[in-house]
Amino acid sequence: MKAAKVVLSSAERAKLRLWLAAGKTERRLAVRAAVILGVAEGLSNAAVAARVGVRPATVSKWRGRFAGAGLPGLADAPRSGKPAHYVAAHEQRILAALDEPPPAGYGRWDGALLARHLGDISKHQIWRVLRQHEIALARRRSWCISTDPCFAKKAADVVGLYLQPPDNAVVLAVDEKPHIQALERAQGWLKLPNGKALTGFSHNYQRHGTTTLFAALEVATGLVKGGHYRRRRRVEFLHFMNRLVAQYRDRELHVILDNLNTHKPKEDRWLARHKNVHFHFIPTRASWLNQVEVWFSILSGKALAGASVTSPQQVRDQIDAFIAAYNQDAQPFEWTKQVVFSHHPRSQYANLRN
Repeated sequence: MKAAKVVLSSAERAKLRLWLAAGKTERRLAVRAAVILGVAEGLSNAAVAARVGVRPATVSKWRGRFAGAGLPGLADAPRSGKPAHYVAAHEQRILAALDEPPPAGYGRWDGALLARHLGDISKHQIWRVLRQHEIALARRRSWCISTDPCFAKKAADVVGLYLQPPDNAVVLAVDEKPHIQALERAQGWLKLPNGKALTGFSHNYQRHGTTTLFAALEVATGLVKGGHYRRRRRVEFLHFMNRLVAQYRDRELHVILDNLNTHKPKEDRWLARHKNVHFHFIPTRASWLNQVEVWFSILSGKALAGASVTSPQQVRDQIDAFIAAYNQDAQPFEWTKQVVFSHHPRSQYANLRN
């Protein structure tokens, strides 16, 4: 069969070159433009296919489309193969099925299982709907939602300290990181048969005890002060607070804390004796409001993860060395959110359409 001849006008050639030059052009249009420009030069299908990186059959298809419909035939090409039979009501049925328990013996739904359950909806349409709503059935995430009836009031108090701290006062975010394990692991490099090298550690490890870190983050400067203890009780908390009061002598202290019972006994005689110290408690189950939790995450990722030690004292030395290095370039966390809410997830997949 003789190949269709392609002759381009100056306007068509300029349009095709524009498709190729535009950085955000869809790849399918860029490929078609390269094919038509190639065949217009008199190259064979095989030569154009080698230049563009497609099959000769693809070159022949778009050569014929252009010969029959011009540029619109390239930009608005009909879908090849069997027409799609997507029904709008199917989307609601798919989402509603996700709220039903999976068949006996299965722990969760997947695309093939939903298609078998619904019967008249293909697994391809099911995956299309899941992608549209960014639903990943195999992914599992956890969250902690505050049910504190005074959430708004407590959150506003803490956020106010971040955005507008009291004059001539120090705002400290204080919390504990308990049970930090001293783990001894075998570490090193592993050379794979394909030439790649991986670094890691053996899954076997030996425990050498634990330690507890008390930390105070100075909100205005980002500086961190730490204290090491064997346990996390009221006596250790007060010892750490006495150290902070001594370091900020004659300064008003506003301390942000969580609702642990060691922080807020029924009768706080220590707080009554220290008139310059004010405690501000975050809402229950809202630890993300305490900025020192952000620093704990940094500590875990940069100093503790993957460390191999043989005693709790080595863990303490590692933490102290990191604090000293961190404080050299410490910067305050930039808090910009003025109003925070306690969001609750939707209880059903079907509600995604509402």
